[in-house]
Amino acid sequence: MQGRIRHHTGLGWAACLGLSVLSGPVTAQDTGRAPTAIVAPGPTPVTRALSLPASSQVRSQVVVSDLEAPWGLAFLPNGDMLVTELLGQLRYVKGGANPVLEAEPIAGLPKVTAAGQGGLMDVTIHPDFSRNQLIYLSFSVGDEAANHTRVIRARLEGRTLVDVQTIFDVSPAKPRFQHFGSRFAWLPDKTLLISIGDGGNPPTSLDGAFIRQQAQKLDSHLGKIIRIHDDGRIPSDNPFVTTPGARPEIYSYGHRNAQGLARDPVTGRIYATEHGSQGGDELNQIEAGANYGWPKVTYGVEYGAARTLISAEQTAPGLRDPLAVWSPAIAPSGLTVVRKSAFKAWEGDVLAGGLRLDQGRGALIRIDLDRAGKVVGQERIDLGEVRVRDVRIGPDGQIYVLTTAMRNFRDKGQRNGQLWRLSPAD
Repeated sequence: MQGRIRHHTGLGWAACLGLSVLSGPVTAQDTGRAPTAIVAPGPTPVTRALSLPASSQVRSQVVVSDLEAPWGLAFLPNGDMLVTELLGQLRYVKGGANPVLEAEPIAGLPKVTAAGQGGLMDVTIHPDFSRNQLIYLSFSVGDEAANHTRVIRARLEGRTLVDVQTIFDVSPAKPRFQHFGSRFAWLPDKTLLISIGDGGNPPTSLDGAFIRQQAQKLDSHLGKIIRIHDDGRIPSDNPFVTTPGARPEIYSYGHRNAQGLARDPVTGRIYATEHGSQGGDELNQIEAGANYGWPKVTYGVEYGAARTLISAEQTAPGLRDPLAVWSPAIAPSGLTVVRKSAFKAWEGDVLAGGLRLDQGRGALIRIDLDRAGKVVGQERIDLGEVRVRDVRIGPDGQIYVLTTAMRNFRDKGQRNGQLWRLSPAD
């Protein structure tokens, strides 16, 4: 969909579930800015996160405890799991009806800089893992003055990483430890998508401008989703390979801090969730070469009591609209498409984690999509006073969720992270 156009829908189905859809002009109370007229009908409401109806279709169970700030989750073909801990450890979980967290972390991990929002982040396995035993990890390296996201691949031999190789380094390096992005998603041709954050909030600057402006610069990896081969080589069909001065790894741009990234294996659609600024969190459908607008257009506002505008408009020609926007923020992290699961009625829907939602109670958001990929409703799956960091569909068809405590989630030694298993209530 070309042009970031503010949409509304009739109340219809969403109202029946209690979803608040803004069906008239958006007010300053809604978004923290001056009213802006709705200019076109369509399927993209600005939703009120706190009013989403709660799901009664789920039975939840904590199956693993004592994790230290867990961030990413990946399933191995045998049902075992790899879990990253932000402070720099990779953990092994034996799968089955009663998963078991092994006492010792996996050995061989390179040095990780765990500071601010950085640390050991996502993990994924190669599509041919059963043959090559390759896993991929993203983490932050550097110091307060100059740091960046790094991606490595390594072979997992027993409980040790061997043949560790750096296959991608984000450039340019940035100051402070904010907005690393760092989610993975595989494409059918075995190329790898990686989300990269824009570098941080004001007053963080680079080259004489707020660093968030890097999201619109094609000579920078910041604020992008990139695509590389499984060994780090650049695909020859990337959209900016032949653009003078552009980083050839770029797949899409204009992102703030995407911490959810998933591909629907049935439709081929790629989805990303990204943090807005004090509201304006987005769900986007990602397409090669597309510009998603940040910070030229956004539903978010500047941090601080004044809530000043970042952009006067939420739409501009040639910029892609989000499928959904959350204001107030849910702080999205972790994303999966529901396929081959025990939740048959949710087939093809999207589950998005929320680090901040509903007055201190974290949740998953189920986003109901129609066959065309348009949002037709949403509901929350309440997990109590936790922050949802990642969500995956297990090989058993159940939903697995990584959470941390609402407070002290980065304190060293606070082993309050958990792995949940969600099953249909019936």
